Amino acid sequence: MTEIAHKHLAYCWIARGDRVLFLRRGPGVFLPGRWELPGGTAEPGERLEDTAAREAAEETGLTVRITGELAREAWPDVAGRALRIHALVYTTEEEGSGDVVLSPEEHDDFAWLTRAEARELPLPEHFRRLLDR
Repeated sequence: MTEIAHKHLAYCWIARGDRVLFLRRGPGVFLPGRWELPGGTAEPGERLEDTAAREAAEETGLTVRITGELAREAWPDVAGRALRIHALVYTTEEEGSGDVVLSPEEHDDFAWLTRAEARELPLPEHFRRLLDR
């Protein structure tokens, strides 16, 4: 029997008014051209809240404070590997109001979008379901 590995992801819902920050995955990365929330993979032993805040800072240059849990989902790996993905999305408050500075190794564009605008973009399904809540 194949043992299933687990990957834990943490994302930030960074809002300014009714607009939320989305990032477009750059060329040469997994799922290029797809839009997503700032976030990423937890380091071994790292709390998921810390992962979300760290990834937001690395990917956007913004400093955020985690204020709560917005959503939690799990799904099998889209590439068919023996892997289960677990994702949490956290609500945040910005500490200050800096400009977004992208990490060009991962993302090539960003936008502050309403839920309706974000629904028009190519999004992974777990983010699309989040917008429909």
